[in-house]
Amino acid sequence: MLKHTQNHLGQPIGPSIGAWTPPRQPSHDVMKGLHCVLEPLSAKRHAAALYAANALDGEGRNWTYLPYGPFPEAEAYEAWVDSWAVSTDPLFFAVCNHQGEALGVAAYLRIAPDVGCIEVGHLNFSPRLQRTPAATEAMYLMMAHAFALGYRRYEWKCDALNAPSRSAALRLGFCFEGVFRQATIYKGRSRDTAWFSIIDAEWPALKEAFGRWLASANFDANSRQLVRLSALTSAVEFKDF
Repeated sequence: MLKHTQNHLGQPIGPSIGAWTPPRQPSHDVMKGLHCVLEPLSAKRHAAALYAANALDGEGRNWTYLPYGPFPEAEAYEAWVDSWAVSTDPLFFAVCNHQGEALGVAAYLRIAPDVGCIEVGHLNFSPRLQRTPAATEAMYLMMAHAFALGYRRYEWKCDALNAPSRSAALRLGFCFEGVFRQATIYKGRSRDTAWFSIIDAEWPALKEAFGRWLASANFDANSRQLVRLSALTSAVEFKDF
């Protein structure tokens, strides 16, 4: 149940935001971690490597739930990257390893500083990035940056039929908020959209969970995790305001 106060008419109203001030619009800040680096997406720097990495997905499964792709030729993908690299919303990043190879793409979108809300999306992680510590760390770095800027709400949305995306959101500590029916249309088909979020009051505990999971002590000599991230994030209580 939403916590509330009452106004002078006896009507329930939401809690005051106090001294909160709107954060700045995120920019193309480089985000560095132990396993990956997020760089501003660039056709010149990243398109060729991304196309090659995505080509390992021979069936094109990664493109099913995205509103664009697959791209039959490298030139078409490079043109797509070039057209979106200059965008500020969505704000695209390439997920690179420490050798400088781009292995995936992620973006901030629906950025609303006036209400402190920001979404992560346009996720396209190549087979070389999927199920690696770098993939998880990339999501952590984007969360951490958004909350450090002062955003109050961090969103994840996906096609309600996209089971891997829904599972990923829960593993990362997002709270499932429900399904918006027939929310949009893409690739000529109707989409119900599943909504997830993390709010600022939950972030300190989630940040600690990510820190424990990403620590070198959590991986054996073969880079296998000793404690699952889901075991750490599931222990975090959602804040019911």
